[in-house]
Amino acid sequence: MAQTSVQKLAQVLRVLVIITLVCNILALFLVPMMAFTSSAGEVVHWGMDELSYLFGLEPVPDIYYCFDLVLLLSWAAVWRDAYLAVLTVFLWACGTCTAVILWQAKRVLDTILKGTPFVMDNAKSMRRAAICCFLISGAAFLRLIWGFVTYKSILPLLTYNALFVPIFLMGGLLFLVMSALFRQAAQIKAENDLTI
Repeated sequence: MAQTSVQKLAQVLRVLVIITLVCNILALFLVPMMAFTSSAGEVVHWGMDELSYLFGLEPVPDIYYCFDLVLLLSWAAVWRDAYLAVLTVFLWACGTCTAVILWQAKRVLDTILKGTPFVMDNAKSMRRAAICCFLISGAAFLRLIWGFVTYKSILPLLTYNALFVPIFLMGGLLFLVMSALFRQAAQIKAENDLTI
């Protein structure tokens, strides 16, 4: 049977979701290193050196610190500073929730590729994605409150955390609406299947 244009689009989206999911999981392991090196102001410089070396654009520097050593040291050192610890936990929480959202998107796209999008599993997947959006919004709100208390200033309102709260709250509400729509469509489809 020939694929519809929706199924072709779902196939492309599924590949993109899987690539993003793999990158997300890999990034979760690098969170402590990025937090640690960003506190020293070296993250951009180190990243450009690493990329230049990997693509052969620049010879290996005389003093080239080992990626593994920096990764291991950062996993231990990140817990010594309150800001870095909070940043690491926040990014891990958001990254984990994002991975769950991407996995749920893959599950929905799989049902579209099978030609059966109106099933209860899609409603459950959308509900799980909504819960993860609410968790990200809550984590951003807690980090915003932590920033107010720690810095005794309103400057945390100018960070991405202040933006995450309403965006992921609205995303969660949108996923809940889509979950209800999928649930209702699955019920109508089940009733129609019984009448035939």
